[in-house]
Amino acid sequence: MSKRKQDDSDSDSSDVNLIDVDFDFFDPNPAVDYIAIKRLLVQLFQSDAEGLHLNELTDLILSQPTVGTTIKTDGMESDPYALLTVLNLHIQRDHPSIRALVEYILRKTSQSSDPSFHGALSVLLSPDQTAQHVGLIICERLINMPVQTVPPMYKMLGDEIRWAIEANQPFTFSHLLFVSRTYHLSPEEESYLASNPRSPSSKKSKKQKAKSQPVAQRPAGGIYPFHPEDDIIMQCASHTLNYSFDNAPREKRDAETFGIDNRGRVMLVPVERFEELIRRMGDTYVA
Repeated sequence: MSKRKQDDSDSDSSDVNLIDVDFDFFDPNPAVDYIAIKRLLVQLFQSDAEGLHLNELTDLILSQPTVGTTIKTDGMESDPYALLTVLNLHIQRDHPSIRALVEYILRKTSQSSDPSFHGALSVLLSPDQTAQHVGLIICERLINMPVQTVPPMYKMLGDEIRWAIEANQPFTFSHLLFVSRTYHLSPEEESYLASNPRSPSSKKSKKQKAKSQPVAQRPAGGIYPFHPEDDIIMQCASHTLNYSFDNAPREKRDAETFGIDNRGRVMLVPVERFEELIRRMGDTYVA
């Protein structure tokens, strides 16, 4: 059954680049979603995906269909274009995919110049920890999905977590750990984009060209999010780490290889700020 429908349309008929699309929100469907969800996970973890037991992680996500949301455009039996869910890292700590992910994230935070993130996670994810549970938030979507589809998914997830707690299911968390992905641009690459309007990454629709856009300040280290909502998550986070993938391509990058410097990001949010995060997403990305 569809949870909710969202229409992504525009009344400006002069812009031939825009089409009307209905986005339907569904519970994860074990019967049809396996392949598409695994592809989204591979996209999320990029070149490090192979060692993270994503087959098992996909099965785990589909084993709790009442918590989490997918977005489809062609009915329940079609492939999902987006996924949002949460997994209990304490309850599932012996699951091979969760064990691999925990080891991976702890290793990445141990390499950070800020040891406080690693210290906090080491305590929270310790096998001896019983009082505090961490929820792993997995949110991924096809790159052309509008960010306006994200706030409804988070609103539904907040409701589903609350209902699960009321039903005595293990979704009571002290913290939420978000995994995301980014890309890095050097100053030279940014200059290339600004001076090369024919670059694929600088193409805009007719309507976008007609509007005057403010010039965004270059983020620290030239790290840009694939997911715009990361900015709100980071504002609510106690710790954030941007990291390079272990298996990232090592060849020298130039104008012809522009855009392949993909990286990862993890953000730790105290659960008491989750409702604020959901509200701010809804206020910022109005459908």
